Amino acid sequence: MLRGLFRLILYAFVAYIIYLLFRFFQALKKVSKSPGHQTRRLSGIMVKDESCNTYLPKEDAIREVIEGKEYFFCSKECRQKFLEEGKRKKSG
Repeated sequence: MLRGLFRLILYAFVAYIIYLLFRFFQALKKVSKSPGHQTRRLSGIMVKDESCNTYLPKEDAIREVIEGKEYFFCSKECRQKFLEEGKRKKSG
């Protein structure tokens, strides 16, 4: 009797493991087939926003070349702020 109960528990445990594996592989299929899922490689290079002094990945930065020097910005607003400050320094 005790042996039969042990077998039942063992079969239930094995069935549960199979169920978890099935769900895991189904989830992998959904992720790999989703149209919005894209993998991109990051270079690991961080650049500094000259306006707000924030560091961000080079791939995400907005790049601007001014007088042969390359600048990076985290947003269009920071880029605009930097350009306006540069104009003020030149004029005054």
